Amino acid sequence: MENKTEVGEFILIGLTDLWELRMTLFTIFLLLYLTTILGNGAIVAVAITEPQLHTPMYFFLGNLSCLDIFYSTVTIPKMLAGFLSELQIISFSGCMTQLHFFHFLGSSEVILLGVMAYDRYVAICNPLRYTIIMRKQICLILAAATWTTGFFHALMHAVMTARLPFCGPNHVEHYFCEIKPLLKLACGSTHLNLMLLNTVTSCVAMGPFVVTLLSYFYIIIFLIFKVHSQKGRQKAFSTCGSHLMVVALLYVPVLFNYMLPSVGCVAQREMMVTIIYSAVTPVLNPLIYTLRNQEVKKALQKILCGKVFTEK
Repeated sequence: MENKTEVGEFILIGLTDLWELRMTLFTIFLLLYLTTILGNGAIVAVAITEPQLHTPMYFFLGNLSCLDIFYSTVTIPKMLAGFLSELQIISFSGCMTQLHFFHFLGSSEVILLGVMAYDRYVAICNPLRYTIIMRKQICLILAAATWTTGFFHALMHAVMTARLPFCGPNHVEHYFCEIKPLLKLACGSTHLNLMLLNTVTSCVAMGPFVVTLLSYFYIIIFLIFKVHSQKGRQKAFSTCGSHLMVVALLYVPVLFNYMLPSVGCVAQREMMVTIIYSAVTPVLNPLIYTLRNQEVKKALQKILCGKVFTEK
């Protein structure tokens, strides 16, 4: 029998080997992470404490902020620790756990954006039945389905990757345990893993994307032909604009990473693109929603300043 040594740990190559650049990157990503926690934490706090925001839209927004907090926490703290050490070592079980939670939270966020697009479609195109269609029980079911689907989608990838034989080398060309660099290190066949990654992940990503496109197609048609008030159109487009910006910030890099053919310096390119949706986008999401949403801004001012604003 051929003697194979099973890998018990992996070494992440990280973003750079230069010590001076590591300190700069450590400071940048620490600030990004703290901003993510504070910004999204504020959105969650506002969505919970303010009665006027106890609506489906802000319920899903609170879920999105929770996902962003957890999503950043999966990768950034380990990255920060790596900047301060010679070798960025992670155990085999820790690597599989990180892979699972990264895909769990990422796919859940993608699905949630589709749910939020449907919520906006019902609110704008069918306002008289909105409270019936998007009642509390339905919102809870949609949120639970979102998190559950993301969990089992990620579990599939984690289990299939963990079953592969890894016998060396153990250097992962990434700053965390991403699935594609790990598959390159496997000693056995990865055909099934790649097929699942290309088909199932594409369906999980593209399904909500199609729902989002159809929702906004009907919204635009409705606003053009049924809404004659300029003020009404501006309010609807303002609400939808925030969501569309978040969708674009997530989908563009994800599609670039997972659905375009790999060319050129793949490892560096994939790391740079992954940073956009795992570290930068979670920072921008609360800014996009607060800067474009008067209700959230007023609620935040009420919490931060302790002032009571009366309804006009």
